[in-house]
Amino acid sequence: MKFFLDTADLNEIEEAASWGALAGVTTNPSLYAKIGGKVSDFQNHIKRICDIVDGPVSAESVAMTRDEIVRDGRELAAIAPNVVVKIPTMVEGLAATRILADEGIPVNMTLCFSVPQALLAARAGARYISPFIGRFDDISEDGLDQLENVVTAIGNYDFTPSTVNGEQIEIIAASVRSANHVTQAALMGADIATVPFPVLKKMVQHPLTDRGLETFLKDWEKVQNA
Repeated sequence: MKFFLDTADLNEIEEAASWGALAGVTTNPSLYAKIGGKVSDFQNHIKRICDIVDGPVSAESVAMTRDEIVRDGRELAAIAPNVVVKIPTMVEGLAATRILADEGIPVNMTLCFSVPQALLAARAGARYISPFIGRFDDISEDGLDQLENVVTAIGNYDFTPSTVNGEQIEIIAASVRSANHVTQAALMGADIATVPFPVLKKMVQHPLTDRGLETFLKDWEKVQNA
């Protein structure tokens, strides 16, 4: 499993990248607004993220018609070679995805909540598909079950003829709220987990690790004082 950071915060991205485990970044309008982002600086901000991260950086179109989404996609893809255009799973988004994929521009189809949506996204040429977990949990449904269904369904078929360079589609476990979400997504074979920085930090932590470190330090202090 690869790890993407779900944020637009440059400090978080730089810190996570320093750990050596970061494979990419996903952003969206809400995350950009959270850091006080401005429309006039959006493309420059995406470029700064791409300068930090070698892997895919998802930048989302906020347009609602296929022609406008395609226009946004071309502009976003021109920012840096590792930009992936993020497009919501909807009819106009599917049409735009097919056009962009045919032009060699990779797409991450987001806001995916069902197997039929994922299958359509795959046939439209999406390079990445992002089924959401936490938002299902918010309405008292099991987001992990839905993710597992998508992973299984996409894995049943060969979609390489549809993608930009004949790559395998990768499933991104999105809307991740906990380290357990990551664990379960990995066990079912999701290719990527995109996680907020607080969740990434919790993934490193374990009480037995803390206890072991405390014991080691105390024992080493005894050695030093011997």
